[in-house]
Amino acid sequence: MKTYTIAAALALYVSVPAMADNKTYHITSPDKQIQVEIKIGKTITYSLTDRGNILMRDNRIGFNLSEKGDMTENVSVASKKSGRKEDVVKTFLYRQSEIKEAYNYIIISLKNGINLEMRAYDEGVAYRLSTTKHSSDTYYTVDSEIAEFNFTSDYTAWLPYSTNEKNQMAMAFQATYDVAPLSQSKNTLAFLPATVDCRTAKLTIMESDLESYPGMFLKANGTSLTGEFAKYPKSTDFYPWRQQEYVTSTENYIAKCKGNRSFPWRIIAVSHDDREMPVNNLVYSLASPNRIGDTEWIKPGMVAWDWWNDWGLSGVDFKAGINMDTYKHYIDFASKNGLEYIILDEGWYEPKSGNMLVTIPEINLPELVAYARDRHIGIILWTVFNVLDKDLEAACSKYAAMGIKGFKVDFLDRDDQQGVEMVYRIAEACAKHKLVLDLHGIYKPTGINRTYPNIINFEGVFGMEEAKWSKADEKDMPLYDVTFPFIRMQTGFVDFTPGGMRNASRKDFQPVYYNPMTMGTRCHQLAMYIIHDSPLTMLADNPTIYEKEKECTDFISSIPTVFEQTTIPLGKMGEYIVTARKSKDTWYVGGQTNWEARDIELHLDFLPENTKYEAVIFCDGINADKAATDYKVVRQTVDNESHISIHLASGGGFAMKLTKK
Repeated sequence: MKTYTIAAALALYVSVPAMADNKTYHITSPDKQIQVEIKIGKTITYSLTDRGNILMRDNRIGFNLSEKGDMTENVSVASKKSGRKEDVVKTFLYRQSEIKEAYNYIIISLKNGINLEMRAYDEGVAYRLSTTKHSSDTYYTVDSEIAEFNFTSDYTAWLPYSTNEKNQMAMAFQATYDVAPLSQSKNTLAFLPATVDCRTAKLTIMESDLESYPGMFLKANGTSLTGEFAKYPKSTDFYPWRQQEYVTSTENYIAKCKGNRSFPWRIIAVSHDDREMPVNNLVYSLASPNRIGDTEWIKPGMVAWDWWNDWGLSGVDFKAGINMDTYKHYIDFASKNGLEYIILDEGWYEPKSGNMLVTIPEINLPELVAYARDRHIGIILWTVFNVLDKDLEAACSKYAAMGIKGFKVDFLDRDDQQGVEMVYRIAEACAKHKLVLDLHGIYKPTGINRTYPNIINFEGVFGMEEAKWSKADEKDMPLYDVTFPFIRMQTGFVDFTPGGMRNASRKDFQPVYYNPMTMGTRCHQLAMYIIHDSPLTMLADNPTIYEKEKECTDFISSIPTVFEQTTIPLGKMGEYIVTARKSKDTWYVGGQTNWEARDIELHLDFLPENTKYEAVIFCDGINADKAATDYKVVRQTVDNESHISIHLASGGGFAMKLTKK
């Protein structure tokens, strides 16, 4: 076994010898709208032109590796190949049943053992680097990586900044978007995805196939964004309340590697119409394929969830809380309403102990599993990432044998190499034991749900939990609701936890912990079940209030969580969105607006020709601007030539079910 520690910079950190190549290569998207120019010489750079407009210029690409000896052949080309590929990617629990992908590519092999692959799709461009000349037993480090995004003008950016001022790379990856010209961006790290409006197109920076490597952050400098990466952890400690692991010191490198490997895809999605953004598929397409084989056992569905409503039952003859009577009540509610799961959130084991193998005395888990099984309800258990990882095989074996269906794993709050490796380790072990995963308190999706399809949701979103402690004048949730589907949802699922039944106008809203309310109207909430990509989705309010709101509850529970087709008929980022999804012969359409009331004209031309549908439309009531719970239900017969006029109240929405007659 060989270990090399002699630092030698690749590409960007050492002056390249005079004999280095000066070559230029070009690739275009299949529709010829996007052109990429790659220059190999003293540095490696690329520029991006879209429809004749140069949007990014001279973006540098490179590593600083530790390597044996002095790498004197930097950025000299050994060979290159290029071509075109078309394929159909079958998806699983995705927004559509398959993806038709087509791209042109170029692979440039350098004499120093580095490959650069660049792809141009109609939907954007992507590149990745890989090593080719390391023996399988060679260890080395990536001391740093450079990934530049140099824009040609002072465009407006949507950046989600870190919420941790002291340690910017340690946080829950949940933030609203700061919208400002690049030159006026904060001196704070932003996490991915991030969008820049280049006037003729919007560019969204993402990554895919992030494995055994730190995730990328962005730092603004003038009109440029530059990638930054968490250093490799050197030491860690634990917060006493949940025994959550956190990094206390780091090495001076970002990744430890062995042998030849590929590094994550860097993606720039290109959208000419905002309606293209929520259905961009590049992150999923570029991820590694399924590694677990059979997926028949993986079951999506809806969840009766306890935490957001704080176990808030009333009208029952037992003390509500983390106990058997409460969870049996949730199970009964789930069974009665055709839901698939309940979640036991924090508290079923003692968080301070860091031991999820022992339940609290109030919970008899085998009895609860049997009770749920008799009613065809699955149970998912909450835990902390490193707590599960510490006893990974024991926990998976014990709870799979007991009949638990999966874990909701929380509080990773980092994406350094060790954190990313923990996610893959947990995903693989859970797949082996046929356990599903809802990844909470985690970085944005990077396609791992394609690689491990037992991952059926992610947080990494400023979800509805924020309503419990955010004031309307501090955090504008309706604005965020019509922004993140265009940006964050390009990367994958969102565990937003919708379904609040105590709805409030902008003037009335207050953060309430035990009986939380939501910003915006009832129909704004109903629409979330259609707009969000969410194979495992919560009914976040409590069974008591859902039973009082039976009409809305019945509608929510009738909506699938996985669809065969998704389209965005109407939408403008930050203003409003309308999403239409197809499941078998039924279509579901949901729409939301920000705090601005608006009227929309929805053309149902996405429906098949010569087919009649019965439309059931939940829309804002005439007084919803003041009484946000006000809604009405309209029924009518429609076809693909129909136009429907819908009024959206301030913070409003609508939800529609179209059943084939």
